[in-house]
Amino acid sequence: MARTSRFTGRLLAGAALTAASALLLSACADGGTGGEGSGEKGAVAMSFAGLDIQIWNDMLPFMEESVQAAGYEFITDNPEWNAQTQVSNWESWIARGDVRAIMGYPVQSDAMVAVTSQAAGAGIPVLGYGSEWEGVEAAVVFDHLADGQVLGEQAAEWIAETYPDEEVDVALLGYPDTDLGRLRGEGIRAALDAADLDLNINEHSVLNLDDGYSAVQNQLNAFPDTKVWLAVANDPALGAYQALTDAGVSPTDESILLGNIDGTDAELAVVGEEDSFWRLLFLTPAREIAEANAEMLVAAAEGEPVEDVTLEQTQVTSENAESFLLENQ
Repeated sequence: MARTSRFTGRLLAGAALTAASALLLSACADGGTGGEGSGEKGAVAMSFAGLDIQIWNDMLPFMEESVQAAGYEFITDNPEWNAQTQVSNWESWIARGDVRAIMGYPVQSDAMVAVTSQAAGAGIPVLGYGSEWEGVEAAVVFDHLADGQVLGEQAAEWIAETYPDEEVDVALLGYPDTDLGRLRGEGIRAALDAADLDLNINEHSVLNLDDGYSAVQNQLNAFPDTKVWLAVANDPALGAYQALTDAGVSPTDESILLGNIDGTDAELAVVGEEDSFWRLLFLTPAREIAEANAEMLVAAAEGEPVEDVTLEQTQVTSENAESFLLENQ
């Protein structure tokens, strides 16, 4: 068991190192930096709410490759979950004069309406990723509510089979401050409520690895017999896994269920282990998301009509986990 804990620790360290590298490559004080492409057609910009989310770091190289192949410079930023910083970065992109399209996952959707209008006035189309708001021309989106419901339904089935006649403590690791976190959380909760099980559901607002780790500690202090852990994203789920194994839970404990939406190599390594208590994982591969984003950005930059693209989640099991690793995408 100590061996597994050390292995997971390396996964966490690797995830943090990758995120830190992306920060150095992608962010600077003036709102963003680009790659080495010629940018002969100008630039396109991608703005995530923060670069502490591993899957976003996984996506950036794929996006950069596609954008540069189309003849554009690829620029991005790191607003560190500060809405005003994100707005300021976009204003600096508009002022550059060579940015042909902007795509973003907003810290707060409402906060981006004014700068989106400003971009439109400058002839720059604005696109959404994972969220839409007033003024967005199109977006690459997910059905967050439905995705959450699928996770909740499968968790409910496992609970009904494993604890048919018992009250079960459930920790829901959500994040209501963004559309993605709020809708996925609502979907999970709706599915659990509809299952008519004896559940004590406690919600925690979590954003990253550290939040997930702390949420487990807080949950176990209040409800030490918690059996079910459901997260709206991968980073908090990975933090939760580390906290549980550090607390002495066996990685193959038959009484525990961990499940979440989204995944990177770190989560796939654990889910790929046979009999892992990380039983449920649904994701869209990073390359698939990145290529959909890049295709829409380039099309908008070239004045082509764009429309919403909805991406679907795939269930990952120990049998197929390896096929989703970055090196196999």
